[in-house]
Amino acid sequence: MDQKQIAKQIIEFNKTAFDNSFNAMTTLQDQTEKLILNFLEKAPWIPEEGKKAINTWIAGYKKGRDDFKAAADDNYRKVLEYFSGLQNQETVKAKKK
Repeated sequence: MDQKQIAKQIIEFNKTAFDNSFNAMTTLQDQTEKLILNFLEKAPWIPEEGKKAINTWIAGYKKGRDDFKAAADDNYRKVLEYFSGLQNQETVKAKKK
């Protein structure tokens, strides 16, 4: 098997592993968010400023999480395009011989 094809398969495997881990982390964070919001709803002793701060943290980690996922997806896409381009160049060279 061609080394470029092997590298491409390894990257695809890593992307799948990353996506599965990321989805598990997202599920855990979403469940924790629900727990915290439920707690805040039933805790009258927490001041409004504290509740606003927690909501700001939640929005911040969600934005950071989404930005991280977008960057990772973009980089995986670029690497796969690179290997696809190399593979296409090899095919063209082989046909010319």
